[in-house]
Amino acid sequence: MMKASELIQLAAQAREKAYADYSGYKVGAALLAKNGKVYLGCNVENAVYPAGTCAERTAIFSAVADGVREFSKIAIVGGSGDRFAGYAYPCGICRQVMREFCDDSFEIILYDGKKQLKKTLAELLPCSFSKEDLKY
Repeated sequence: MMKASELIQLAAQAREKAYADYSGYKVGAALLAKNGKVYLGCNVENAVYPAGTCAERTAIFSAVADGVREFSKIAIVGGSGDRFAGYAYPCGICRQVMREFCDDSFEIILYDGKKQLKKTLAELLPCSFSKEDLKY
């Protein structure tokens, strides 16, 4: 199993590719699939704000496009310029996208440049529902 520090390093590399010309806040994500493959993502902004996307969704959508739908954990890093700026928590939309493909124990690893913080999806998205909850 890949170590959290290795995923963080890959997320930092993905962050370097971010297109954040409007906010200046670059985010990188490294998603570990249960099959051992890692998918990278970065945020991509747009002049029409809703047209952009977050690093987490970029990684998840890349995996889904590759036919993969089972994931173990994700590392996320963010900040302005060349420095990390606190923990880059996933936004609400990203949390719900994670819930579409991941169970409550899915691990979310955040890194502020000094310390790791590990959370589960259940901790970041309590009282959520999934497609299984919608079956009648």
